[in-house]
Amino acid sequence: MSDYDLDSGPDPATVAAATAESAIDESNDPVYAVGIGPGNLDYLTPRGRRAIEDADVVVGFETVVEFIADETDADLLTCGYKDEREALTSFADRVADGERGTAVLMGDPNHSGYQFVGKVQGVVDSPVRVIPGISSLQIAAGRARTPMEDTEFVTLHKSGDIADDIARLTDAVGDRHLLVLPRPFDWMPGDIAAHLLDHGADPELEALVLEKLTHDDESITRSSLGALCDHAGGSEPDDTPFSDLSVLAVRREVA
Repeated sequence: MSDYDLDSGPDPATVAAATAESAIDESNDPVYAVGIGPGNLDYLTPRGRRAIEDADVVVGFETVVEFIADETDADLLTCGYKDEREALTSFADRVADGERGTAVLMGDPNHSGYQFVGKVQGVVDSPVRVIPGISSLQIAAGRARTPMEDTEFVTLHKSGDIADDIARLTDAVGDRHLLVLPRPFDWMPGDIAAHLLDHGADPELEALVLEKLTHDDESITRSSLGALCDHAGGSEPDDTPFSDLSVLAVRREVA
């Protein structure tokens, strides 16, 4: 195990993205970082399912692991932000002892998951292979009809400074569609709308908040950017009508 410190820099996402994956011989049991999709197991890819089924030990946030708990006989190591060091250390020790390890992340690791990928990569000596999943972002793009090539995608769902990410939204609004993963609960859809309006965005732009996509209680709130602004303010769950499983889509101006 490396001496990477989970509580200090660099940003684990930077660690995960520092270099391209090397050629990995899958017969040597790399550690897999699997995107499980948006929570509906119909959207778990066959390759991701196999990496979960074949694992001896699986690690991930409790809210993610609970979705795949019945898909594997592996030992499940669950954590939250406060105890992720302990879970990842146990995971790394077991991988070092020769067990097959898989880390699970909601959606697609390439969308908001790189911090956890970097933490896994920082504690294991084995190579880490990302198995992409189907993100709620991709589902949202279909529901909102915002083609990815015409869209500015920004994730705020991460720790640390997000000033550059907010600036990207401000620069693109109106000219390109926006797809945003909000940060619970201080940068929720209403807060993002208020910021964009403060920086000159057209209040008539169409805005959609897509919640719990692919789940039985999926919902879509359709409004304008100006109306969405009414929900700005606060940093607690009760301060917003929207859940932490939300994607904000702002459609660009129509020529």
